[in-house]
Amino acid sequence: MAQQAVLLDQDQFSCSVCLDLLKEPVTIPCGHSYCRSCIEGCWDQDDLKGIYSCPQCRQTFTPRPALRKNNMLAEVVEKLKKTGLQAAPPDLCYAGPGDVACDFCTGTRKQKALMSCLVCLVSSCETHLQPHYSVPGLKKHKLVKASTQLQENICSHHDELLKIYCRTDQNCICYLCMVDDHKGHDTVSAAAERTEKQSQLVMSQQNLQQRIQEREKELKELQQAVESLKVSIIDQGPVFPKIQSGSLFFLLQFMIRSLYLFLGPVSWTGYGTTSTLS
Repeated sequence: MAQQAVLLDQDQFSCSVCLDLLKEPVTIPCGHSYCRSCIEGCWDQDDLKGIYSCPQCRQTFTPRPALRKNNMLAEVVEKLKKTGLQAAPPDLCYAGPGDVACDFCTGTRKQKALMSCLVCLVSSCETHLQPHYSVPGLKKHKLVKASTQLQENICSHHDELLKIYCRTDQNCICYLCMVDDHKGHDTVSAAAERTEKQSQLVMSQQNLQQRIQEREKELKELQQAVESLKVSIIDQGPVFPKIQSGSLFFLLQFMIRSLYLFLGPVSWTGYGTTSTLS
């Protein structure tokens, strides 16, 4: 029974910094556990700031917490090493058809990647993603939702990230292309161009919506005018008994057909047929 518990909880016995089984495990105030050497290495880099944080939950501590060995956790890890048990992740964590597989996982079945790094050009599962949250040099990397199309962001000529947009040729280029084939062209960062295009799209949508509202208003006014003219003709019927068979009636028909052709078949029920006038 005890062995089964170890199988179920083995994820808790891996250090999120080195991604290996805990060595001389210590538990910090927030409850997360690390190898003593791993957490000390992280905190040594924070000595100048005087503020120390957990690599996983980012909770901060001041002053630097004293580290004490977690004896119970150490015993469980030692048993785990001796038995050689390996806890398999749930099937939901494995990459299936259509999923992005972790580039770091080994074996026939790889775990599902959560994020892709546009700098490293790799996709990582939750476990192998931790260095990007804890290692200072990796924290500045750009992470995006896991994608199988990372190579589309790489220049095929220079193997560099496509971070520049050439407005002259209207395509994305790398910084080496900018000083070579695109020298003297109008260039901006890809992020700046994306922001501007998004702003233009929002503006276009607003203008289109405004035109639609104006068109609907004009249509409503025309419908009211036609309705008013119909009522006037009907009211004048007793005074002018031949008006509905005269030129005014045909003029009204012509106006309705002209409006229908101009505005299109939109909300014209009851207005576009001669039966409504007879």
